[in-house]
Amino acid sequence: MPKNKSHKGLAKRIKVSKTGKVRFGRPHSRHLKSNKSGTAIQSYRKKRYARSGDIRALSKLLFRPLLSVEKAQKREAALEVEVKA
Repeated sequence: MPKNKSHKGLAKRIKVSKTGKVRFGRPHSRHLKSNKSGTAIQSYRKKRYARSGDIRALSKLLFRPLLSVEKAQKREAALEVEVKA
């Protein structure tokens, strides 16, 4: 059986954190910005984290488990409770 290969185009566009969260650049931030407001242009500079709706497709393309922002926050909160107890 051949090895599973991750999707290289996706792998170049995203960054997976140590906890498994997926971070990527915002769309619409490259060109055609003259008709957009300054606050919109500034918001395009910030990175985004993948939400729960995208995680299933991304993890299938990369062949590894990933976490959405919501699940990562729940996991971190649970770990803090365990540490305090």
